Amino acid sequence: MKKQTRRKFTPEFKARVALEAIRNQDTLAELAQKFEVSPVLISRWKTECIENMSSVFEGRPSAPEESVDVDKLFAQIGQLKVENDFLKKSCKRLGI
Repeated sequence: MKKQTRRKFTPEFKARVALEAIRNQDTLAELAQKFEVSPVLISRWKTECIENMSSVFEGRPSAPEESVDVDKLFAQIGQLKVENDFLKKSCKRLGI
């Protein structure tokens, strides 16, 4: 018998389900059947969404402000590797 693993839901999925629950167009039972999730879980996500809704308007972005330029970092790593190899060869020639 295969062991059942716990399902993991993305934040986007949770937000979509919570938004549907907040709209009150369908009952929790209908939403649970539609999204294949427990009604208790939907009500928990709905409550959490309503409680944390004010953080959207606080003025500070939820994502980090600094965006990382991956290509620039890889170029810097390559440059440091070349310099490191050059210094190793120079030290071998000098006997250090």
